[in-house]
Amino acid sequence: MLKQNILLFFRNIKKNKSTFLINIVGLSTGLACVLLICLWVNNELKVDGFHGNEGLLYRVIEHVQFDGNSITTWKETSGPIAEVLVDEMPEVEYATPVVPGSWFGKISLSAGENNLKAEGNYVGKDYFNIFSYGLVIGDKDQVLSNRNSIVLSKDLAIKLFQTTENIIGKVVELEQEQQFLVSGVFEGTPSNSTVQFDFALPFELLKDKPLGVDSWGSLGPQVYVVLKEGTNIEELNKKVTMIVKNRYEDSTRSPMLVPYSQDYLYGTYENGKQVGGRIEYVRLFSVIALIILLIACINFMNLSTARASRRLKEIGVKKAVGAKRKAFIYQFLGESVVMTLMALAVALVLVVLFLPQFNIIIGKQLVLDFDGNLVLLVLGITLFTGLIAGSYPALYLSGFNAVTVLKGKLDSSLGELWTRKGLVVVQFSLSIILIVSVLVVYGQVEFVQNRNLGYNKENIVHFKVEGKVKKQLEAFVSQVKKIPEVDNVSSTTHDMVGHNWSVGIDWEGRDQDNPVSFQVAGVDYDLIETLGMEMTSGHSFSRDFGSDSTGIIFNEKAIKAMGLKDPIGKTVRFMGEKKIIGTVKDFHFKSLHAPVEPLLMVMMPDAVKKVMVRIEAGKEKEALAKIQDFYQSFNPGFPFEYEFLDENYQALYESEQRVATLSKYFAGMAILISCLGLFGLAIFTAERRRKEISIRKVLGQSAAQVTIMLSSQFAKLVLVSILVALPIAYILVNNWLSGFAYRIPLQIWYFLGAGLVALAVAILTVGSQAIQAANRNPVNALRDQ
Repeated sequence: MLKQNILLFFRNIKKNKSTFLINIVGLSTGLACVLLICLWVNNELKVDGFHGNEGLLYRVIEHVQFDGNSITTWKETSGPIAEVLVDEMPEVEYATPVVPGSWFGKISLSAGENNLKAEGNYVGKDYFNIFSYGLVIGDKDQVLSNRNSIVLSKDLAIKLFQTTENIIGKVVELEQEQQFLVSGVFEGTPSNSTVQFDFALPFELLKDKPLGVDSWGSLGPQVYVVLKEGTNIEELNKKVTMIVKNRYEDSTRSPMLVPYSQDYLYGTYENGKQVGGRIEYVRLFSVIALIILLIACINFMNLSTARASRRLKEIGVKKAVGAKRKAFIYQFLGESVVMTLMALAVALVLVVLFLPQFNIIIGKQLVLDFDGNLVLLVLGITLFTGLIAGSYPALYLSGFNAVTVLKGKLDSSLGELWTRKGLVVVQFSLSIILIVSVLVVYGQVEFVQNRNLGYNKENIVHFKVEGKVKKQLEAFVSQVKKIPEVDNVSSTTHDMVGHNWSVGIDWEGRDQDNPVSFQVAGVDYDLIETLGMEMTSGHSFSRDFGSDSTGIIFNEKAIKAMGLKDPIGKTVRFMGEKKIIGTVKDFHFKSLHAPVEPLLMVMMPDAVKKVMVRIEAGKEKEALAKIQDFYQSFNPGFPFEYEFLDENYQALYESEQRVATLSKYFAGMAILISCLGLFGLAIFTAERRRKEISIRKVLGQSAAQVTIMLSSQFAKLVLVSILVALPIAYILVNNWLSGFAYRIPLQIWYFLGAGLVALAVAILTVGSQAIQAANRNPVNALRDQ
C-alpha cells in the first residue's frame, strides 16, 4: 500500500504540474520567511545571556516621582550606590559603577608611533568579576585596582602593540596627556552584547572631574551588582529602595534591582511599571511568522480541495475494495508532509541566498548553523506546517461516499463552501492587517525624522574635543569660524540625541515634596545660535555680558516645572549661585518616544566634549576638507573623526526603520501567498462551474459577463476581509503608536489604501483565471455530461 501511495503521489504531481508548482512556491516562500524570522528571534533572545553570573546579575534603576503622581524610570543612578550596596548589603557579592564610553565618544590612544581612536568604559575594580568578557591576561581582582591601570581588548592590544604577549606594564597614552600601564587583556565583547567597548579604565579617575559621578544629587553612572546565591530579591529591593532616601533629601527617588539579562528585551517602563521593550518586536515578528505560515497552509488547503475532483476515481476504487477513512487520512497527511519537506529544501536554498541581505537589514550577522536545536526547530516547523496544511484536505477528501464518487459526482455541502470562502477571508484579512501596519510604521518613521525638534539638526558636523583643541579651544574655534563654508561654531557637553547628566538644583520657593531632575548641558558661547534654537525670553550666553559666565538658561519645561512666573534675573543654586539670564524654547534631545524633559544650560568651556560646526548647505565636502586640514595641522597626532548630527538622530529610530523595512517585505510575501491561494480557489470554482459557465455562454452570455460573474464573488470575499481586518488593524497600530510621546494621527487613507491595494491585487489575480474560464469552448464541457 505504501509503495502504491508513493507512486500515486508522484503520478499526481506529474499530472498536475501547475498545481504542484503553486504549492511549492507558496510553502517554500512561507517557510523561508519563517526560518529567517526564527533565526532573528533566537538571536534576540540570547542577547546579554552569555555572562557566567547571568542568574545573579542585576542592574540598578531608579523610579523618580514627579508632580506627586507620575513616575519616570532612569537606567542611571548615583555613583556612590555601588559602594553602599557592597558595604551594607550582605546579599551583594560584587557591585560596580560604570560610566559608558558614550559619555566621551571615541578617545585617542597612543602606543609608540601608533595612534588610533577607541571607545572605553570607566568601571569599578570588580567589573571583570561581574561581567564575562573573557579576561585572558591579568587578575580579575587586581587589573583595575590601580588608578593608572588600563585593560585592553585583544583586538585593541594587537592594533597598538601588534601582539598580546608581554604587554603587561607597557605604556598607553590617553589623548597624549595621561599615561596608563596595561594591566590586563580581555577577549572582547561578543556580537550579542549590548555593551561594546575596547578598553576599561578605573572609575576613580572621574571623581576628579566636575561630572558629579560621586554625588548623591546626580543621576549619571550605571550600577551593576552580582547577588549571592539564595538571595530574596523582593526583600533586598525593600532595603535598596531606601538607600537614596536615607542619604539625600530627595525622597521621591526609589532605586531598585532588575535582572540584567532582561534589560534588553524588557527595558521599557511607563509610570514605574515594566511595559515591554524590544520583546514587543520579538512578539510582533513571531506573530508575523505564524501569519505567513498560516497563509501558506491555507493556500495549500485551497489548492488541494480544488484538485479533489481529479482524484474521485482513485478514492472511489480504494473505498470500494475496503479502504478505511483512516487510511485515506494517513495518505493525504503523508502527502502533505512530503510536499512540505520538498518545500523545505527550496526554502533552505532561499534562506542561504537571502540571508546576507537580511543581515544588512537587521544589522546582525546571523548564520545558518545546523546545530541540534536548529535542526529540531526546522523539522518541528516543517512537520507542523505539513499536518496543518494537510488536515482539512485529508478530512475533506477522505469523507467522500464511494458510490457517489464512482458516479463522478462531487456534491459540496454548504459547510464545505463556507469553509473554503472563510479560508480566503482569513488569508486576506491577515494580509490587510500587515499592509496597514506597514503604512502606519512608515508614516511614523517619516514623522519622527522630519519633525521640528526645536533646533536645526541639518548640516551640523561634530567631533571630539581633545589634545591641543582641548587646551586652546577658543583659538581653535575662532580659526574654524574663518573658513568661508562654515556658518558658526560652538561646543557642548551634550550629544543632543540622548540622556546626558541629570541633577537636582535649589531655588527660592522650591516645593520640597516635588523635586525636579534637570538634564545638564554644559555649553560655550554661540551654541544656541549654532544649533538654531529659539530664545523665548532674556538672551543667550554672550561675550558682551561679562556676568554670563555665571549665568544659567532653562528650557520652557524646566521653568514650568519650577513654577517660576518671571524667571529672568532670579537666582538658583547649582555649582554655586547662578542668575537666570534667559529661557530657550523646548527642543528634543532624546527620542520622540519620550517627552521633553527639564534642561538647564551653563557655561562649561573647560568641560565640553564636542565641537559643533554648522556648515553652509551644499558646501559640506569643501568645508570638511578644509576643517580636516586645519584640524590635523592644529592638533597633530589625533585622527580627525567626525559625525553628522542628523545621522545620529536617525540612529535613534534604527529599530523602527528596520521594523518598517522587514514589515514591507513580509507583507509583500503574505500578499503573494494569499494571491496564490485565491488563484487556487479560482481554479476550484472554474473546475466546479465549468458546465454552468458553458450553459450560460450557450444561452447568450458574453465572455465579459461570465468574467465579471466569476470575479465578483471573489471581490465580495475580499470586501468581507476588509471589514474584518480594518478594526483589528486599527487596534494594533494604535497600540504600537502609544509607545511614542509624539505620534501621527491615524488617517483614514491608511486603512482605505490597504483595502484598495488588497482588492486590486485580488481582482488582477482572479481576473486572469476568470477570463481563461470564460473563453473556453462550451461544447467540450457539455460533451462530458
